[in-house]
Amino acid sequence: MPRTTVSEDLQARIRQLILDRGLGPGSPMPTETELVELFDVSRVSVREALKALQALRVVEIRRGSGTVVGSLSMAPFAEGLAFRAAVRHRHGEAGLYELMRVREALEAGLIVGVAASVPAEDLDVLRGIVAAMEREARDEGGIARATDRAFHLALYRSLDNHLLSEVLDAFWAAMEKVRGDFDGGHQDPLITCAHHREIVDAVAAGDGPRAERAMRTHFDGIRERLLAG
Repeated sequence: MPRTTVSEDLQARIRQLILDRGLGPGSPMPTETELVELFDVSRVSVREALKALQALRVVEIRRGSGTVVGSLSMAPFAEGLAFRAAVRHRHGEAGLYELMRVREALEAGLIVGVAASVPAEDLDVLRGIVAAMEREARDEGGIARATDRAFHLALYRSLDNHLLSEVLDAFWAAMEKVRGDFDGGHQDPLITCAHHREIVDAVAAGDGPRAERAMRTHFDGIRERLLAG
């Protein structure tokens, strides 16, 4: 087994300290001096570990006011996914396609649960977003990525799972970041609008199998463009 470095070991111990003390985002962390004494390590080791944890959003080092627990966002995860897909794509591998398949599996697997319990207010939001897509397709010749992102986030809101929302958004962000670099093809925006409207109609009807088919049809268009590219 590979041996952990002093920094990696100290990072793990600082994470455990956050858990043991019940600290949350924004909570003050012990000072550098306190961490040095607590873990019996050098100040250089503490600084190195804190900088590594800051890159992961586990802590936030605030100049002049100390260190606090970070936002714990999924941004580093999304960035890692995007970088991996980009490297594999540049080597002629199916990195972006694989990323898309994982996102498809998540969304198609979850949509049945959404269809079984989506509240009326969420349906109103989804219909409003589809209407915005249709206006953008008609007036601007394309759908803004922010609008598409809003749709997929709103679609799973009724599941009331914050971690799930963050993971789905991380996959969306990673895919969009890489696709912006490599995917020059775009589906007819009117077809994209029709796919999203069918998803909403199926969910509104409480028809899980139909909603899953509609979601997979939506991803078929993405898959075809990726394979063609």
